[in-house]
Amino acid sequence: MIIVHSKIPEVIQLEPQVFADDRGFFFEAYNHQKFAQQTGIVANFVQDNHSYSKQNVLRGLHYQIQQPQGKLIRCVVGTIFDVAVDIRKSSATFGNWVGYELSAENKRLMWIPPGFAHGFLVLSEIAEVLYKTTDYYAPQGDRTILWNDPDLAIDWPVNAPPILSAKDQAGKPFKTAEIFD
Repeated sequence: MIIVHSKIPEVIQLEPQVFADDRGFFFEAYNHQKFAQQTGIVANFVQDNHSYSKQNVLRGLHYQIQQPQGKLIRCVVGTIFDVAVDIRKSSATFGNWVGYELSAENKRLMWIPPGFAHGFLVLSEIAEVLYKTTDYYAPQGDRTILWNDPDLAIDWPVNAPPILSAKDQAGKPFKTAEIFD
């Protein structure tokens, strides 16, 4: 597994070793021991989520103010642009974001630690996203920041108006969002 640190050091892109031949391919999507040894992160994943979305669906920017979740994300069908925003006020990278293309083809994963907002845009006709979380879903702590907040200035690769849920349309501006200390 190759570990690629982003401009926000805690957000990590992982490139698994893929064994391919004329029959297909095999790779370890997650190995607890190797993940801990290579990243220095000991994560206890408690929930697996599976998302299916159509092209131009934008989900996010989501986070939980109570029971914050670390997420290990991968796209198993199609292609997404995956984004993490640092919303830890005490962090040197507070308000910064990173975004990477995750796809079934490149097989990359992205680690987003607790204290970050997360969102993704579907670039392909459809996409299926799997992600592990380090804490359970807590609806009372669920929060959303506007995907197109001008203070964050995320460079989403949009080719058409994104398709948003009512929850995402009603997201808070970054300046007024509840954040982490």
